[in-house]
Amino acid sequence: MESSTSKFVRFPLLMDDTDTTNYTACTIPWRFPSDDPTVPTPTEFSWINLLFSGIPSYKKRAESDTSVPDAANKAEIFAQRYAKILEDLKKDPASHGNPLDILLLCRLREQVLKELGFRDIFKKVKDEENAKAISLFENVVRLNDAIEDEGKRLENLVRGIFAGNIFDLGSPQLAEAFSRDGMSFSVTCETLLPRPWIIDDLDTLKMRWSKKSWKKVIVFVDNSGADIILGILPFARELLRRGSQVVLAANDLPSINDVTYSELIEIISKLKDEEGHLLGVSTSNLLIANSGNDLPVIDLTRVSQEIASHAIDADLVILEGMGRGIETNLYAQFKCDSMKIAMVKHPEVAEFLGSRMYDCLIKYNEI
Repeated sequence: MESSTSKFVRFPLLMDDTDTTNYTACTIPWRFPSDDPTVPTPTEFSWINLLFSGIPSYKKRAESDTSVPDAANKAEIFAQRYAKILEDLKKDPASHGNPLDILLLCRLREQVLKELGFRDIFKKVKDEENAKAISLFENVVRLNDAIEDEGKRLENLVRGIFAGNIFDLGSPQLAEAFSRDGMSFSVTCETLLPRPWIIDDLDTLKMRWSKKSWKKVIVFVDNSGADIILGILPFARELLRRGSQVVLAANDLPSINDVTYSELIEIISKLKDEEGHLLGVSTSNLLIANSGNDLPVIDLTRVSQEIASHAIDADLVILEGMGRGIETNLYAQFKCDSMKIAMVKHPEVAEFLGSRMYDCLIKYNEI
């Protein structure tokens, strides 16, 4: 299953590279020029170990993939091959390509899965969580709509994005908790860590929100289930109600439990009524776009021509989720307003930010 995006382009709203601005997708520096290129740094070690700790949950999902013949045996081969790659990288950080970063580690994992015939090992759990979230969508939206104060309603929508974003099977701790207990959206909303969050520009966003609407908003979305349906879609609906055109940019191909372009089209079709409305709000200005991406992180110098063409007249870019908004692109600068919004779900990310686990981050920059 090859990507339908044959040619990648630079996202046109990225600030042009200059002496003072140089786009680097990965946020956390894993090594410096003075480091020995043949010896992994402590940071590289910790991230290799993080990916290593996720192998059992991937193997378990692969074993139960009924679309792949002899799935159990192939899942064991995946676990062995990917573990071998990670062990190689511990001995020689350049053994599987340069630079060694989160993009490379994720891509190597996806390559091993695809070589063995696994296309979407999280499909079953994504479908289950999408069905649950769809059944809750109306109630979540009604509760938001009942909040008369505009600023309080915005904060409730933002909290919903954080609560939804915890459905992340790429985090070993969350994958284990999810398989054991499941997740409750309402409880998660109520138990978010208190403000101020590690980066907390919510009050600045509220001030901007009260002044005027954006003409066109591009949102790089993250996970299936509660994340997209109970977090992002109520927020997008509010933007539509305020007169914005909204473009939701989803992955081309499956990766972990991230929602794909084709899945998102199906979700929207199930939520719309016969008149094309999302609970009374027209979706004529809601567009679903293929980002061209196939990883849980994103390099904005490699996006689809489709999303690049949508971006030309956009005046707000939102990167949602830890992979797109923290591990990559936290410091990315844009030619328009931008927002990064995510929950901290890896100890390595928490250590880098100096934050608590499951802390929230909302970084808003106005041009």
